Amino acid sequence: MPPARSRTVLARSRAPRFVVVTGMSGAGKSQAIRALEDLGYYCVDNLPILLIPSFADLSLSSDGDGRRAAVVVDVREGRSLTMFPVVYRRLKQQFGAAVRLVFLEAGDTSILRRFSETRRPHPLAGDRSVAEAIREERRVLQSIRRLADRILDTSALNVHELRRRILATVGGAGSTAPLAVNVVSFGFRRGVPPEADLVFDVRFLPNPHFVPSLRPWTGKSRKVSRYVLRAKGAQRFLSLTASLLRFLLPQYVTEGKTYLTVAIGCTGGRHRSVAISEALGKRLKGTRNTEIRVRHRDAAES
Repeated sequence: MPPARSRTVLARSRAPRFVVVTGMSGAGKSQAIRALEDLGYYCVDNLPILLIPSFADLSLSSDGDGRRAAVVVDVREGRSLTMFPVVYRRLKQQFGAAVRLVFLEAGDTSILRRFSETRRPHPLAGDRSVAEAIREERRVLQSIRRLADRILDTSALNVHELRRRILATVGGAGSTAPLAVNVVSFGFRRGVPPEADLVFDVRFLPNPHFVPSLRPWTGKSRKVSRYVLRAKGAQRFLSLTASLLRFLLPQYVTEGKTYLTVAIGCTGGRHRSVAISEALGKRLKGTRNTEIRVRHRDAAES
């Protein structure tokens, strides 16, 4: 029996290596391509159709770097769009399941509302109304829609739901980009890091600054760390905070968040916050679908 692998690894092994995203303007192609970028695809928006075969060869050939790639094709191509069905059929014949065409559509009402909200012009508008441009776009895209490996109706989807659908479509259920978790120590006297999503204050712990033998060192030193972590309440704080984060991190992953900053603060940012951040980072290591990084903003200050 082959060794067990995580559901994410298995899902990614079935993922297409070359994805073409197309569909109606206002149906969510920009959001879809961002989701693919987060999965590690090299994405090109509005690549000229005549260049797609060369780009696919670079991505899919046996002597290439093996990096997955995605392109957006839509009515901005103009007259050359009529060549796409021939180009795509050849790609499928050559590479098979490694190539996938995803078509995004939405109802007229939804697309009209989105164009009204963003106040962007429809690419086919010209002297037409938006409603007329939508009808013309549907006609132009009919032949491409019939080729689609997957058609997604985004009418009732918000950006987070669309992201999850795209990830499931190209990567399989459970395939998500890892959540980059930055645990950052800081000193309140320099202010809370502006990028912080969650802030914890550890000034309730005894301050090594007032211990002459510990003052010159940072919380990364063994003796300062031991002093901080043996203080009353330190281990309880770490246990409760780690438990909270182990609950929260999968929720953020499911929601499609790709990075999270957890800020740990003390007065100067050299002792308590550094020691606690290091200990918390170790406790969170190995959390599924996350990459834990620890950094210290103010530890170098004298």
